[in-house]
Amino acid sequence: MVTDFYHEPVMLTEVIDWLCISKNGIYLDGTVGGAGHAYTILKETGGFLVGIDRDDAALAAAEKKLAEFGSRKVLIKADFAELGRVLENLGIKKVDGVLLDLGVSSPQLDQAERGFSFNQQAPLDMRMDRSLKLSAYDIVNNFAQEDLEKIIRTFGEEKMAGRIARAISQKRRLSPLSTTVELAAVVASAMPAKLRWQKIHPATRTFQAIRIAVNNELDSIKPAIDSAAAALKTGGRIAVISFHSLEDRIVKNEMRILTGVCTCPKDVPVCVCKPRAMLKVLTKKALIPGGHETETNPRSRSAKLRVAERI
Repeated sequence: MVTDFYHEPVMLTEVIDWLCISKNGIYLDGTVGGAGHAYTILKETGGFLVGIDRDDAALAAAEKKLAEFGSRKVLIKADFAELGRVLENLGIKKVDGVLLDLGVSSPQLDQAERGFSFNQQAPLDMRMDRSLKLSAYDIVNNFAQEDLEKIIRTFGEEKMAGRIARAISQKRRLSPLSTTVELAAVVASAMPAKLRWQKIHPATRTFQAIRIAVNNELDSIKPAIDSAAAALKTGGRIAVISFHSLEDRIVKNEMRILTGVCTCPKDVPVCVCKPRAMLKVLTKKALIPGGHETETNPRSRSAKLRVAERI
């Protein structure tokens, strides 16, 4: 339900400060979600905001939350990797700031029917865009065991990926795995006893991996940062919040590449990549939430914020 789609904006103060929002600026929120960041940007400026999201429920909630700003905002259903096309279709050539808040939102985790969480009985779904054909059910029940292992190992950074994939394969031969609770139980059963009782649930990394695979999340980050850099005015800024090491690594590397560093292989004697410097990284190390925020919003604990400026 739209009224239930509330997502606590992570590192809100830091995002607003680092974006250096101006009175009449144009801003793009590539993951508008519950519109927490977008609302503050619009409230503190007289500017214009473009909000993008793949989730229809998020867009409906954002439309309601931002209604008071009337024509100062436009919301578009799209993957944030398509932000360049979105701006072109709107006739916007340059923007003053871009925000990308990566990962899954609280409402997606909390709404059982979405199938993102192992804490609630729900169908195996995990689609951010519910018009997608591929769901978690398809990956868990139809992908080859070796492909499933690769997904869990690569996207979940799970050391027990082989054991987990084997356990899933054995279980689905008897009957398909159809719910989040079923999958979580199979994953837990595959773990050595000493790993079943740690602080994080033994299925956490597996669920992360399958979610990333369903939504093709990582492949969108690099083109989104590239398109954002191209769309920024000189002095405009891009702020990216990531929530796990795979995302943060891509963000860090792509921002570094866009500073103009040579990316040629080390054995090439002369640079042939002809790098073009587009960005200046402003955060030498990723910023993290303060203690008060992590206490009041535990889901912010893994957040990392990186910011760069167009030169």
